Amino acid sequence: MIKNAFKNIGPGPFIAAAFIGPGTVTLCTLSGAHFGYTLLWAMALSILATIALQEMSARLGIISQKGLAEVIRAEIKNPLLRAGAILLILSAIVIGNAAYEAGNISGGALGLEAVFGEKSFMLGGFPLNAFCAAIGVIAFILLYIGNYKVLEKALISLVVLMSLSFLIAAVMTKPDIVEIIKGVFRPRLPQDSILTVIGLIGTTVVPYNLFLHSSLVKEKWSKESDLKYARKDTIIAIALGGAVSMCIIISAAAIQTQDISNASDLAKGLEPLFGSFAKYVLSIGLFAAGITSAITAPLAAAFVASGCLGWKPDMRSTKFRSVWMFILILGVLSSTSGFKSIEIIKFAQVANGILLPVIAGVLIWIVNKKSILGIHRNNLRQNILGISILAITLFLGLKSILKVFELL
Repeated sequence: MIKNAFKNIGPGPFIAAAFIGPGTVTLCTLSGAHFGYTLLWAMALSILATIALQEMSARLGIISQKGLAEVIRAEIKNPLLRAGAILLILSAIVIGNAAYEAGNISGGALGLEAVFGEKSFMLGGFPLNAFCAAIGVIAFILLYIGNYKVLEKALISLVVLMSLSFLIAAVMTKPDIVEIIKGVFRPRLPQDSILTVIGLIGTTVVPYNLFLHSSLVKEKWSKESDLKYARKDTIIAIALGGAVSMCIIISAAAIQTQDISNASDLAKGLEPLFGSFAKYVLSIGLFAAGITSAITAPLAAAFVASGCLGWKPDMRSTKFRSVWMFILILGVLSSTSGFKSIEIIKFAQVANGILLPVIAGVLIWIVNKKSILGIHRNNLRQNILGISILAITLFLGLKSILKVFELL
């Protein structure tokens, strides 16, 4: 029975692994430390929106046997519109993931440094952080193998490790269950919390996951009868990812001080209350969050580039490998040198702010086309839900752009 359950696991864990990176961990930590349980409803809303959009993406991948980027390239007939869409997607996903990869690797290294301290070495006169380099090597090996099943097993193991770490941390704080239920089901906006709410939703409903899911799902399934497995896989994995994010918020709510800025501070803050065990548990969780995102971000960028540029989406092809190698190597060098290009990251944030509502809108348009999905196109309920999410993503996109330009 257990063997059959694992047999039907698909790319859901990839999606959970992708949206629970160091940035999500940090944001959830700040949410819990500053606002307690009151913003749990924002995470619950994010999970519902993510499940709805990712289910559409998975359905598209199985029925069409094409990735979202491939379908967009084929369906937008106007050459100017197509060129504009491809440029926006490549800018946001490929350049964006390159900008964020350093953060993914740095976050994973931060988890190890909390336990082992900082380790570095010189390579040709260039200082390298040993943990950043180690994470880069692990990600490189797993991606270079180019085998979906190997990646799937590795990601499932890391997601389980991450989930257990943050769940144990949350249980250790002995949270108030009644207050947690209130936080989930009673939307409230404490003073100065609006940007945190936007961040919680924006870090969970991730544009590149829509491309990644539609590309990976066809590596696992190819028949219409597989839709039920894909739907179950999506719901379970994303709900589990949401539970992990909530556990981080709950853990951070136990800290009395407001003087924390990341998950490493969360580990140190819980140590006086629960001993050194808390530090080790949270460090393992942060390491797992960092390394999973360090694997999925380059992988997603490679799938997007393949679809947009009309390459064959073969994980072992030279072109496919060249994209993820570029992003991974750039991430390792940026994270280990401490170099942070603020302008590139700002550009990525603006591009993603524009991309999320655009891609959500295009996805809803595509999954309503009978010529692509036939009887499996969206029904009325799915469209109402999709349009509601589109309205939220438009709001989020506008807010994120205003925030980048410091107009908010």
